[in-house]
Order: sequence, then C-alpha cells, then structure tokens
Amino acid sequence: MTEISSIVSALGAGSGVDMVALANNLAEAQFALRNQRLTDKNDLLTQQISSASSIKNMLSQLASAMGDRVRVGDLSPQPSIANGSVATVSTPTGGIQGSGTYSLEVLALASSQTLASPAVASSTSVVGAGKLTLRFGETTASGFTEGSKAAVEIDIPSGATLATIASAINAKGAGVSAYVAQTSSGAQLVLKGADGAQNGFIVEATEKPGEEGLAALAWNPSAGGAASRLLATSGDASFKLDGLSMTSSSNTAANVAPGLSLALTGTNAGSPTKITFSNPSSTIAEAMQDLVDALNEIAGELKTATDPSTGDLNSDPGARKLKQQLAKLAGEIVMPNGAEGTRTLSDLGLAIQRDGTFKLDTTRLQATLARDPSGVAAMFTNGLYGVYSTIDKVARSVASSTDPGSLGGSITRYQKLATQLTKDTAKLAEQQETLRASMVARFAKADTRITASKSTLTFLQSQIDAWNAGKD
Repeated sequence: MTEISSIVSALGAGSGVDMVALANNLAEAQFALRNQRLTDKNDLLTQQISSASSIKNMLSQLASAMGDRVRVGDLSPQPSIANGSVATVSTPTGGIQGSGTYSLEVLALASSQTLASPAVASSTSVVGAGKLTLRFGETTASGFTEGSKAAVEIDIPSGATLATIASAINAKGAGVSAYVAQTSSGAQLVLKGADGAQNGFIVEATEKPGEEGLAALAWNPSAGGAASRLLATSGDASFKLDGLSMTSSSNTAANVAPGLSLALTGTNAGSPTKITFSNPSSTIAEAMQDLVDALNEIAGELKTATDPSTGDLNSDPGARKLKQQLAKLAGEIVMPNGAEGTRTLSDLGLAIQRDGTFKLDTTRLQATLARDPSGVAAMFTNGLYGVYSTIDKVARSVASSTDPGSLGGSITRYQKLATQLTKDTAKLAEQQETLRASMVARFAKADTRITASKSTLTFLQSQIDAWNAGKD
C-alpha cells in the first residue's frame, strides 16, 4: 500500500524523521478503508438519486406536455363560427364533445338597466340622510314587476353627498354599481344593474326627519316624469339556434347544444350564421405517436437503470413499481363511462411489446376513430378521466415523496441516507484528526527524547575521543 511505503521510507532514514508526516501517514492508513467505503456509498447514492430523479422528471414533463396539448384543444372537435362578430364559440370543459353544424341568429344582446338621478349643484352638495332601498325585477319605461331577488337597504349617513351615496351602494355588492357623473346640468348619480330582464330595479327612499332630500333619488317607472331618468332598460339575450328560440339572462350561454357554448357579441337578425366542428383525427394520431415515443424514452431509461448487473436502481422498489405500471398501461380503463371499444389506451392503438417498449397500432386507432370519433375526442379532455388524467396520475404516483414504494419515496430515502453519510464522513474525519494529533504529540515527545539521547552520545563520544587522544 502507498501509505505503508511512505511510512517505511520515513522510518528508514534512521534520524531526522518528519514526525508530522509520519503521523499523517499512519492516521490515513488507519482510516483509509473506512473512508473508501463511505466514498463508494456516497457515489452510489448520488447515482441513484440522479437516475430516479431523471425518470421521475421525464414522467412529469410528459404529463405536463400532454396537459398543454389537451388544453390547446386540437385533439377534440372545436367549434368555429362563420360570422365572428356575432359570437365566440367554445366547448365546455369536461363536457360532451360536439359535432355537426348549427345555424345561429342573434336577435338581441342581454342588457342592463342604467338610471340617473336629478342633477345637483356639485358632487359635494349635501343631499340628505336616511335609507335607500333597491328592489329588483323586470322594469319598463312605464312599469315594474318585482322578482324573487331580495331587496337591499343602504343606510345613508347625515351630511351625505352623491359621492358618499355612490360609495355606500358599491360597498353593498348587490349587483348595482354607482358613480357620480359631472354633466352639463350638474352632478348626477348613475346606477347600473346587471344584465338580464330580472335584474332591473327601482329605488325607494326613507328620509331622516330634519335632513330631507333623499326623496329626489327615489325612482319608480310608474311615477310621473320618471321615464327621462331611465337611460337603458334591462333585458335578456334572445337568439335562435337552428331556428329554435332561446333566451339567456347574460350574453354567455353555456351548453346550448352538445359541446357548444356561446358568448354573444353582436346581432344578425335575418342573416343566420353557421357553426361547424373540426375533425381532430389527424392530430389525435400525431399525439398518440408522440405519446408512444415519450413512453419509449422513459422505458429505455428505466431499463438501463434497473439492469441486474449495472443498473443504479436494480433493486429499487419504486423502479419496480413503475415498470409494473407501464406494463399494464395499455389496458388501463381511462374512460369508465365510455362506450365499449373507446375506454382504454389500447383502444387508441397503444400496445406494449415483449421487450417492454411501446408501439402504435395505427390500424386499431383508425378503426376506433372511424367507429366512435366523438368518444375518442372525449378521451382527450381536461376532465377527471381520459388520456391526460391517466398519464398525470402515473406521474403523480411516481413523484409521491410519502410513498416508500414510489420513485419519489426512493429519492427521499436516498437523500436521507446521503445526509447521514455526510455526518458519518465528518465524524470519521474528526476521529482521524484526533488520532493524527495524538500521534503527533507522542512522536514529538519521542523526538525530544531521541534528541536528548543523541546529545548525550555526542558528549560521551567526544570524551572518549579526547581520552584516546591523551593516551597517544
């Protein structure tokens, strides 16, 4: 051994020995084997953490990429509208996939009531105190029919101005907003309700004695002269889908047909426009091939890591579990409520081969697409079930740090071992330093004694030499 050779060389000098170097070499020799064992363990743990993290991250990236691809929407039939100024069209998340064509004729957009108060000199003018009550229902220029929505009372403090009242109304969050407009006639309080016929409103006033003035803000369409204060009336959206009359309290109409929601933006009375759905068959085939390629990359990395002779994870429980998950992936039911033949990844052409790699059975995929295109499209949504959800569940399972049988659990375990190994290494280094320092001290004392002995020998030798010289 190199350490022993160094020691022998140092001792062979016979005198003038470097006691510090000797102590260093002896201490290193004493702890060399244990230090090497700790280094080997640390190297293995580093490799295991790296391999497990790499595979875990590959799965996480695959799930993320699949989610992004699904969210783009080109893997399911997406609606489009010929006249984009009339409405925007979309497919409800997790809903039934649409197909076919529809005609859309928008007769009226949903509207909200806008009401103005009589003008006052300025926004800081005191307008009274007491209470305002908002009652909701359907209003017209000449009448009001109260609906089921509860009335809202707003307390108005003494010395209130229009700005004070606007703030009090807005603080209620009752579906009516208010602001003060500075017009050519003076300051006016403007009230705006929500869209929809039942979101119209009237204003009632209860005045505080001695601080009258709120009555001027009251409004009811049946009162004389009230029509001039009504700037806009509330109303429902009105449209026809395939000639069928429909209404909506807002300009957003969800699920008006399978896989179809509308956001109305304009009218086209008398000129219906067409809504159609795309065919995602080609993009689904591309996505499935991308999935197969990504799974093969993961399977290849896993095979290398679990090689019985050279694999860093050849006895890792998380790696074994992942191999089992991948082996049965094709047969997993990803759509429990799907029709027979459109429920598993194998129905989409995913197949596993004897060597553990994946391939795409394009014949089976095309047959499934031809038989049930909407069922296939439903497998590529962002819901609880489907291709993305299945891959995401596998990725989350693999990444779980609390499951000792997952790669995430293995990484946690390896990291704890590495932390303990660092402590053990530091402790061993302390022990080695203690031994080295002890030997340095002992060798220093020995060196002192040797030096003293040499001095005595030198003195005696000089005396003998002198005595011998005298005899001559």
